[in-house]
Amino acid sequence: MHTKTGLTVTGAGRIHLSECTLSVTGVFPVIWYLLGPKSHLDPLGPFVESDDDEELLFNIPFTGNVKLKGVIVMGEDNGTHPAEMRLFRNIPHMSFDDAAREPEQTFSLNRDPTGELEYPTKIARFSNVYHLSIHFPKNFGAETTKIFYIGLKGEWTEAHRHEVTICNYEASANPADHKLEQITPQTHFIS
Repeated sequence: MHTKTGLTVTGAGRIHLSECTLSVTGVFPVIWYLLGPKSHLDPLGPFVESDDDEELLFNIPFTGNVKLKGVIVMGEDNGTHPAEMRLFRNIPHMSFDDAAREPEQTFSLNRDPTGELEYPTKIARFSNVYHLSIHFPKNFGAETTKIFYIGLKGEWTEAHRHEVTICNYEASANPADHKLEQITPQTHFIS
């Protein structure tokens, strides 16, 4: 786990991270840079690469709720670029076993070495995200997958955490708890 962001990359893979940053500015637009701003990326610079096979899984917890509007993925212009991206929302500590379930949204990716393609999400499905998992199941034919940049665009709002309220209710009233000073019997006649 990267200590600055809480980013977890699952699977057998090498992680080459220079600096992970989370930018929140203006009216809380969110752009998350996996490996730094894309304008400063060196093609031979920091990247994430799978080790044994082509699968990669990213677990990204947010400190608030995010309305995710788009995703940008940048890789090399060869077979190591991911070919498919599957998004899962609000499944903390997701593993490769969990990736067998139906994703919220799947994208067929194009090779994008410059990070110019943005993949729009279904906003109705990603309007209240506190944890995002991104699964890259395959690439364009290489043995490993390399990713230089992941950008997430959307709006961040503060999380509303509801604490547990402990309430005791009486199933039936206990007369000893409701003592009256004086009980005066009253009778009312209806004529």
